[in-house]
Amino acid sequence: MRTRLFGGISAAALLSLAPGVASAQASTTDLEARVRQLEEALAAVRAELAASRAAPPPVIQIPQAAPAPAAAPAPADGFRIGPHVVKYGGWVKLDALATDYRDGDLANSDLGRDFLLPGTIPVGGAGDRDVHFNARQTRLWFTTDGVVAGHKVGTRVEMDFQTLPGAGDQRTTSPSNLSLRRAYITVDNWLFGQEWSTFQNTAVLPETADYIGPTAGTIFVRQAQVRYTRGPFAIALENPETTITPFRGGARILADDSVMPDVAAKFELKRPFGDLALAGLVRQLAVDEGVIDADTTGWGVSLSGKLKVGSRDDLRFMVTHGEGIGRYVGLNLVNDAVVTADGDLEAVPLTAGFASFRHVWAEGLRSNLMYGLQRVDNPVSLTGTAVNKSSESIHFNIIWSPVRGLDVGAEIMRADRELESGVSGEIRRLQAFAKYTF
Repeated sequence: MRTRLFGGISAAALLSLAPGVASAQASTTDLEARVRQLEEALAAVRAELAASRAAPPPVIQIPQAAPAPAAAPAPADGFRIGPHVVKYGGWVKLDALATDYRDGDLANSDLGRDFLLPGTIPVGGAGDRDVHFNARQTRLWFTTDGVVAGHKVGTRVEMDFQTLPGAGDQRTTSPSNLSLRRAYITVDNWLFGQEWSTFQNTAVLPETADYIGPTAGTIFVRQAQVRYTRGPFAIALENPETTITPFRGGARILADDSVMPDVAAKFELKRPFGDLALAGLVRQLAVDEGVIDADTTGWGVSLSGKLKVGSRDDLRFMVTHGEGIGRYVGLNLVNDAVVTADGDLEAVPLTAGFASFRHVWAEGLRSNLMYGLQRVDNPVSLTGTAVNKSSESIHFNIIWSPVRGLDVGAEIMRADRELESGVSGEIRRLQAFAKYTF
């Protein structure tokens, strides 16, 4: 007999269904677990997505090309070639000279007709007069300045026409030679080439119609050299050359026999009241001519300055003394040394100087009054009496600049030369000029 339960379903039937129900319950539990895992994974993805949206976007570094170097600015003056600034300039000058030679005359080709050359002032002869025009002081120059491999490098070349070819023919084309004045290289503090002697101070030369002015009283030399400058101090090794008077006089000996360069040094002091310079020179004087083979030492000192007088005027001066420095002073008015009776050399002492006062009358109008002098202490027993004893000159000019770069003016000058014998000569000159500087 079978037992019926739950509305006709037997216990046996229920028992037969129990394993299936248990299996279904197990499957439902696994499903629920997997759903929970999926929900947890989805929640993690959502959280990561929300965090990524809240963070700033990443910055991507893109390599940039190196900036092109800036072009060098155009120079205010001149023009640029590579790393160098090139400049050029000069002037054109006409001189008209009327000269009264009181005690002689000069040859047509003599440079003393163009400017004051103390050693050529005629002495002991009949006087003469002439009028002479020339444009030989016309000057040209160009310079370069730049930086090369971290060093400041520059050059200068300067020329004029103040030389004469051959006899200086003035009948037709009045030719003149283009002559080198200055040509040098500068590298930082160094200078190599032809330049004004370090013994000279060109800054104090007066403004004059003449080529130099108070020539007898000033140092005036351009020559090849190697110079080092640091601040106010400069020192140089310069080309040696000795000019010698034979024993008891005679034609000048030009002796190129020195084995040591001339050593020149200068110290400059700049102050509100003006500029001062102290220069020194030591040199070997040497000659090896035939039976004469000798040498001695020459030396010199020079003090020069340019001092302000009021707001626009100035006083310029130079005083020089030494032995064996004749070719450096007054365009070689006196020789450096003289040959002694036994064939040695004796240096010749000299003292020279000039003073110049510049006065500005009005804008563009000024005058210069200048005086130059040289005195020589010749050992007359060796030199004889036909050598130069002294020379002096006095000048006065008035110069007007009606437009920028143009100067016109006139100058009167008197100069003389005296020999140890007492014979002397004098010249008087009126010089007019027009000069345009570009």
